[in-house]
Formats: sequence, structure tokens, C-alpha cells
Amino acid sequence: MNTEAIKERLKREVKGIKLEEKAPMKRYTSFRAGGEAELMAMPDGVHDLKRLLVILEEEKCPFFILGNGSNVLVRDGGYRGVIVKIGESFASIEGREDRLVCGCGALLSAAAREAAERGLSGLEFASGIPGSVGGAVFMNAGAYDGEMAHVLEKVRLVSRDGSRDFYVTGKELQMGYRHTLLHETGDIAVEAVMKLKAGDRETIKLKMADFTERRNKKQPVAYPSAGSFFKRPEGYFAGKLIQDAGLKGLSVGGARVSELHSGFIINTGNATAGDILRLMEIVQAAVMDRFNVRLEPEVRIIGE
Repeated sequence: MNTEAIKERLKREVKGIKLEEKAPMKRYTSFRAGGEAELMAMPDGVHDLKRLLVILEEEKCPFFILGNGSNVLVRDGGYRGVIVKIGESFASIEGREDRLVCGCGALLSAAAREAAERGLSGLEFASGIPGSVGGAVFMNAGAYDGEMAHVLEKVRLVSRDGSRDFYVTGKELQMGYRHTLLHETGDIAVEAVMKLKAGDRETIKLKMADFTERRNKKQPVAYPSAGSFFKRPEGYFAGKLIQDAGLKGLSVGGARVSELHSGFIINTGNATAGDILRLMEIVQAAVMDRFNVRLEPEVRIIGE
């Protein structure tokens, strides 16, 4: 990839774009680990995003869409291509009667707080999820028996090649466990419309406070992580399998299986992406050996 040529073309043709060369991905991901991206591009709205994607398609340049970076790990060798960050320009949150219309760069927790202020129920489960609305749509994020599939009415998408933008319903996204059709199509969510229910503001806030208290007691929120590292295997809980395999507290370099919740791999301060990935492999091998269950990472792992 000719980074300089692509950078100059983006500067010329995408007026509102912000660019950062050799972007340290530890600054942009919740694991606080990983290598550099050759180029990070931050488009200023849907028009800029579409033009950016057209250029990347024409240049045959690999790219990756990043929201709040809460479910991503970039290998230490970095990412050869463009990281497209859906950020502040996509962070609007607007209430329309019983609906919340959110730019996909908005934090999901901020959307949940706005819903509570408006006396709208349905997003309480999301109050402590650290990702963006777009990431939550992409992964069908969920917690405490709630998930995005329960509230997502429709979403505005930009096609991967930048040629068009269009709406689809939540049902059309085929939302399953930590999966949507976007994993196959590569289309990019830019706006989500969530249909909620009128409720009592104080009751909603109390429910959110309860979820927060439970999360703080049971999850290692004081350390950088990507939340639950592994998907839930059918019929099991990943954290329980890891704990029963005797892996709680196991460390590789600065990466550790959390003593508080074995489903979390945490960065104790100086972990490299390599530390985290080696620990992941040890955990996978031990659980497979002991229980004959394959643990699949929920975290998206990219780069070299």
C-alpha cells in the first residue's frame, strides 16, 4: 500500500477528513495494547465516509471499521491498511417520541442514559457496555438478558464500496448471538433507530444502577480489557469452563485471566497483544483438553 499517495488523495478529495499516520492502536482500543495502523481516517459524516470508501475501493486498499475499540485487538505488528474510525461526527443522539435515533459513533452507554432521562425503557441492559452504538449493532451486543435485537427498529447503512446508503430493519439484519448479517456484507452502520417503551424515569435509573453495581462487583472494570473475551459455547459458560480448568489468575507477560471473572483477559499494565494472544491460546487448549469444548474469541483480532 502506498500510504503517502492514498493520504494525499484523501486530503484532496475528502475535505472534512482527519488523518493520522502510524496511529498507535493501544490508544484507540480498550485493551490498551497492540501495534500501529499505517493510516487512520476519521470521516466527517456520511458523505465523507462514502467518498472515503469509494477511494479505498479504487485503490484496492484494505481497511477496517473501528468504533470505540472495545471489542478489538490489533496484533503487535500493526495493521497494514486504513483504520476508518466512526467517531465524533457520528455521535448524535436524538429522541423522537418513543424512539431514540443515534449516530453509530455515539457511546451505547450515553444512549442508555439519554433514554433514561426521557423515561424510555428497553436500553437499561446497555448502560455499562463500553462500546459504540455501531459496534453494538454489528455484534448484537447484549447483557442481563437484553440485546440490541430487542430494540433495534432500523439502521442506516453505507455499502462497503461507498456506492450507496440505505436503511434495513433490525429483522433484516438477521441478528443472532454476537452476530449480524453485517459480518458477511461488510456494510457499515452509521445511524440506528431504537424503538423503546415509555416507563418511569426513576425506576429505569434504579435498574441501571443495579446493573452497574452488579457489573462492578463481578467484572474487572479497573483493568483494560475487551469485556468477555470468549463467546458463550452452547450449553456452557466460558468463564466457568476456564475457572474449572484451574486457569483463574494465570498470566502471560502483562496479560492475566481475571481472578474476579475468568471470562475476562485483562491487561495488568504492560501487556502486549502477543501476551494476550498467547494466553488466549493456552486457555483454549486447556479447556479443549479438559472439557472437549472449543472456545471462540468474541474479540475481533486484526493485524500482523
